[in-house]
Amino acid sequence: MTSDVTSDDTAAAETRPGRRSKAPATIYDIAKLAGVNPSTVSRALSKPGRINVKTEERIHAAAKELNYRLNPMARALPTGRTNTLGLLLADITNPMFFEVVRGAERAASRRGYTLILAESQESGEREAEAAERVSPSVDGLVLVTTRLGDEKIQEFAERKPLVVINRQVEGVHGIVPDLEPGIDEALAHLAELGHTALAFLSGPANSWMSRARWDALLAKAPGLGMTIVEIGPGVPTLDGGRDALSRVLASGVTAVLAYNDLMAIGLMRAAQEQGLVVPGRLSIIGFDDIFGSDFTSPQLSTIRTPLGDIGERAIRLTLELIDEYAEGTPARVDASPLPTELVVRGSTGPIQP
Repeated sequence: MTSDVTSDDTAAAETRPGRRSKAPATIYDIAKLAGVNPSTVSRALSKPGRINVKTEERIHAAAKELNYRLNPMARALPTGRTNTLGLLLADITNPMFFEVVRGAERAASRRGYTLILAESQESGEREAEAAERVSPSVDGLVLVTTRLGDEKIQEFAERKPLVVINRQVEGVHGIVPDLEPGIDEALAHLAELGHTALAFLSGPANSWMSRARWDALLAKAPGLGMTIVEIGPGVPTLDGGRDALSRVLASGVTAVLAYNDLMAIGLMRAAQEQGLVVPGRLSIIGFDDIFGSDFTSPQLSTIRTPLGDIGERAIRLTLELIDEYAEGTPARVDASPLPTELVVRGSTGPIQP
């Protein structure tokens, strides 16, 4: 019996638009082209940095030549991994998170992982709901300025590799910047300008970082001959800073350190709207050095936090924990400091009558 399909017909079928001309490349194809074992290809693509650099480069070049694309869902079937990570943010509109996310993305992409973002809108209840939704679909979680209680965080950490940013929780890995250098520099700067009465605009009542910053300021200011009062808690937004102006003025202070740059900018705007000179009547310092903190007039002095490095390190640690869960190899924790530093701009100056 002869076929009605000619060789020309077959060729046409293989090249017809919408039809694949050949099967997609596999790790075995890459291994053959690169001259290595398939297991070496798998390690190079899933765990960069674990094999010889030149071998890894050769494997990636072969994968690119073959137009190889990793299918996370296909990999999840035999390995149980999806090659995705959940990144839960308190407020996606806050520019403080821009560099954290960018740093996290850098670290994730190097290991072939994709980030899934979720937002809690500064609500512990929403954050718990988001974590419950995301957790089954990801290999690990990173909570950024979480509003959850310690017990809830520990509960999630027992179920999934988890890292918290700007928080310390017993039994849970956390990435926290070194506050001391930046706060020391800020207080010394204000003392040199002649300020002796300070205020701290605190953030949300359930913010661990707000308490940590206040505790550091309270411990250090008196040693420089300064008094300091806490005003808050407040919403970590422009409006939160704006709403604090009346209490700042009633306190009689001449300099203010705000929980974050947004509150500092909001306070500055409210003061200027009432005809108060900044600096002069008030010197103002923010925290974090977010994108746009130098767009104000005057530009905002702020305590810079290494946000990109924090995001990158959190992802690296999460991936180490994932490997520890899967392979039993202890996670490598980077204990090098992440120092803060003062950035002096135009919103601080000597007291003017």
